[in-house]
Amino acid sequence: MTATVTPNGTPATVPPATATPMGPATEPAASATATGALRAFARDRRRPIAAGAVVALVLGALLLGGGGWPAALTVDLSGPLGTTSDWIIDNRDSHPLFLYGLGHVSNAVVLSVRAVYLVLLALGWAGVTAAAGLVAWRVAGARLALVAVAAFGACGLLGMWVPTMQTLALMVVAVGASVALGGVLGLAAGLSDRTHRILRPVLDTMQVLPAFAYLLPVVLVFGIGVPAAVLATVVYAAPPMARLTALGLRGADAGVMEAAASMGATARQRLLTARLPLARKELLLGVNQSIMMALSMAVIASVIGAGGLGDRVYQALASVDVGAALAAGVPIVLLAVVLDRVTAAAGERIGAAPARHARLGWAVAAVTTAAVAVAGRLSGRLGWPDAWTVDIAPTVNTAVDWMTAHLYSGVPVIGGTADWAGHFTTWVLDPVRGGLQWLPWWAVLVTVGVLALLIGTWRTAATAVAAMAGIGVLGVWDPALDTLSQVLAAVAVTLVLGFAVGIAAARSARLARALRPVLDVFQTMPQFVYLIPVVALFGVGRAPAVAAAVVYALPAVVRITTQGMRAVDPAAMESSRSLGATGRQQLFQVQLPLARPALLLAVNQGVVLVLAVVVIGGLVGGGALGYDAVFGLAQGDLATGLVAGAAIVGLGLMLDRVTQPTERRDPAGKGA
Repeated sequence: MTATVTPNGTPATVPPATATPMGPATEPAASATATGALRAFARDRRRPIAAGAVVALVLGALLLGGGGWPAALTVDLSGPLGTTSDWIIDNRDSHPLFLYGLGHVSNAVVLSVRAVYLVLLALGWAGVTAAAGLVAWRVAGARLALVAVAAFGACGLLGMWVPTMQTLALMVVAVGASVALGGVLGLAAGLSDRTHRILRPVLDTMQVLPAFAYLLPVVLVFGIGVPAAVLATVVYAAPPMARLTALGLRGADAGVMEAAASMGATARQRLLTARLPLARKELLLGVNQSIMMALSMAVIASVIGAGGLGDRVYQALASVDVGAALAAGVPIVLLAVVLDRVTAAAGERIGAAPARHARLGWAVAAVTTAAVAVAGRLSGRLGWPDAWTVDIAPTVNTAVDWMTAHLYSGVPVIGGTADWAGHFTTWVLDPVRGGLQWLPWWAVLVTVGVLALLIGTWRTAATAVAAMAGIGVLGVWDPALDTLSQVLAAVAVTLVLGFAVGIAAARSARLARALRPVLDVFQTMPQFVYLIPVVALFGVGRAPAVAAAVVYALPAVVRITTQGMRAVDPAAMESSRSLGATGRQQLFQVQLPLARPALLLAVNQGVVLVLAVVVIGGLVGGGALGYDAVFGLAQGDLATGLVAGAAIVGLGLMLDRVTQPTERRDPAGKGA
């Protein structure tokens, strides 16, 4: 028998040319064919899984019937959580846990933020701007130095200098704490397989749990103010540092580690002299991602008294003033862009030969910053001059009014954005939600288990089913399915657009350069800022919630897809080109298959980021779990907020397990 491959890539068996229709030669061939078919059937795990699913569905229909999650299988947590909330409120000012434990943490946070803020005020606008430019110059060169100076200058021109300094002080402390906590967790996970397995669901929960869900317990413990805002930001920004630290440590070159061990180095010496230096790029990338995540929390943290730019955005949105919200949102974006570029440039320079007179350059930068700060103090101009400000709010509001008047319902033939939102709700969201809620609860669990088992292991399937069952036990089955319908629709739109744009950017360097600042803006602009334009264009309901989720998740999918496509081995591309493959064939038969890990990561991040906006969608009519989380925070209802947040975490865990293939192992322990 001769094995070949069909045009669609599946194996086929072609009889050899010397075989005759009849005769002894055919018997071994037939026997081999039958044996191969049996082995193929045994190896094809999809068939027994499908058969088991059919049996489970039939038995479920006969024994359990239809309907939603049975009330007998739910647990009411409102009583215990309400008691816990009352105890915290009654003992917050007297119990030793708060007086001698959490109270010291709160005081340390307040003193740290205040110290950083006073330093920034002492430097004055000229000193801070000079320091930003000189640091960028030393790390990345003159071009980025000019960008940094222009960014801080723009913050002043928009009239946001003082709020920018408040946010910067908060972010310095929050990022420092996030990097420290994430580094410790990542160090433990990188050095221990057991710790890595234990921390994975913990980090998943920290990253997927909506901020509004854990803002309430943080406020209950620390009260409204800076400590609660900083600690809530740390919970959100520490996981990327932990994940990337663990990744860098676990990916250290085995040859280097073995050489260090053979030279008699202790475990501590191997860590300090081999593992950590080899993981420097991952560590710096973790710092970069923690900065970006912390800045994205600026507005949400303002809800619990963080102040700064986030508070200005929140106040502007409360009065439906898009212009004022944009004026406060732009500095957040500028801070994120400058910090992202500086840390990324520092990461690229790791491992390169140090420049001559590097210490002298840093000394010159420090002396210059001090001289500029002293000159500003002597001239009495520490604060940004009021005459150097520009009010962009009226112009922005006029543009928004024009968009609302002409695009909401005034587009001929194709209809306005309101019509698109209505059609999307009627043709996509309603059928998906109706279909999910029509399915019996046991059918949903069977479907989740089958999907997880097809691409993973029995453990993966058990985790996915347990996460979905936990949602039912919490008593929020129907709202969770409503949220799931919105998430599925948003993820589908995000992946279609993200893959298309990412592939195009990977094949065109000019398009990639043009997209980079656009993606920076979309990724760092607080969700609250573009929420009002979305509502103005699409109205109130589930469609604008989906649109906001797509806008937030799209940049990450585009970036990961582009990076994955560009990382394909050039030798494989050259080989396919030499064999006469067209551009389309190279894309579908070489690049996309080889970029599969990156594409799966893009799917994972799309799911996580869409879930992160579920709560924001609850503010604009998305309803379901997002509304419950917001309502719980607004009313001080710990049970409602935490149950909704836990259900969103369950959805995230389930979707992660059914979208991320798990390596299977054969009995010998080797990956299959």
